[in-house]
Amino acid sequence: MGFAAAQRAVLTAHPSTAGDAVRALAVHVLIEEPGVLRLAYSLDADLSRVRLPSSRASGRTDELWRHTCFEAFVAPADAPGYCELNFSPSLDWAIYRFAGYREGMLAVDITRAPEISVRRADGRLELDAAVRLHELLAQRSARRLRLALAGVIEEENGRLSYWALRHAPGKPDFHHPDGFALELALP
Repeated sequence: MGFAAAQRAVLTAHPSTAGDAVRALAVHVLIEEPGVLRLAYSLDADLSRVRLPSSRASGRTDELWRHTCFEAFVAPADAPGYCELNFSPSLDWAIYRFAGYREGMLAVDITRAPEISVRRADGRLELDAAVRLHELLAQRSARRLRLALAGVIEEENGRLSYWALRHAPGKPDFHHPDGFALELALP
């Protein structure tokens, strides 16, 4: 596991939930100055078989994971706790802070909503999201981040597939510490 300011990650479907509508899901992760985390998700799929929520004005919304959404879990490499970021193709979003593994969940109060854009063309859906790291990190002196990257894809029949950079043993669990498989150095 190396350190870099930018990396591309290819996600895989959890073996118990793999469908056949999605061909590939990848994420390009970039730390931009001044302290912006940019996540660019690229879904290659038969989009006629994927349920995509309609676009609307962006807003904080809970339970986005019940439908097609893209997720990132961000933790300082040398401190406890992490943040969960959810981004929907509808432009809705949610950010939560956890004190530990699935413990102490709180909605993160941020001063500026994430910047989200969605593009769709030729069997591809691209969602770009940018968030300010100082809004996420309780410990602002962090020099490295650990990330778990994930996505939930809902097919037209309602079936959900769970995609991650690394899956923990057992059922799908994006919060599991084993999923934090990407490390980035902060500039």
